[in-house]
Amino acid sequence: MRDLAEKWSVAPDWQNATIDVPGLKIGSIPGLHQRLVSGDLAALAEASGFDGTAVGAFGPAEGIRYTVRLARDRLLAVSTTPIGMATGWFPQEFAVTEISAGLQVFEVEGSALDAFIARGTTLDPGQPSASAALSFAGVSAIVYRHEDRLRIHVDRGLAAYLWMWMEQAAGHIAAGD
Repeated sequence: MRDLAEKWSVAPDWQNATIDVPGLKIGSIPGLHQRLVSGDLAALAEASGFDGTAVGAFGPAEGIRYTVRLARDRLLAVSTTPIGMATGWFPQEFAVTEISAGLQVFEVEGSALDAFIARGTTLDPGQPSASAALSFAGVSAIVYRHEDRLRIHVDRGLAAYLWMWMEQAAGHIAAGD
């Protein structure tokens, strides 16, 4: 029988994977706690202490605990420490789903960050939008700024593809293409 696994890119060791070229450094961010929240976001803010307003595409998130807007009634809660909120449906009309294992997170920094963004999307990085969910490098991703760096959350199944794309984009940017 034919080995179909040979078609797929081998995922790097995300703990140690880095791309480092002049003006650009890219790495994986392991261990973030991520929860998808849908429903009444004002009720979530009241019940959990997470801000229901959230940042959109290229918007600035700060600290160890923040929210990222995905749609009018959906956000991603992100924290470096355990979130401490149960999952499931809440009587206040919102639902919380654990999604940490489903999303791979990358962080990009450097003086060539705007050139990198320009290769990934047609959106203007100087104009934050309401939603951080967008098409980046041809895949659906969640993209925002975190303390002067770009963070990209992508479905784990697409992470190896996005990594290869980032390697190629970084190489072109370093070469001045």
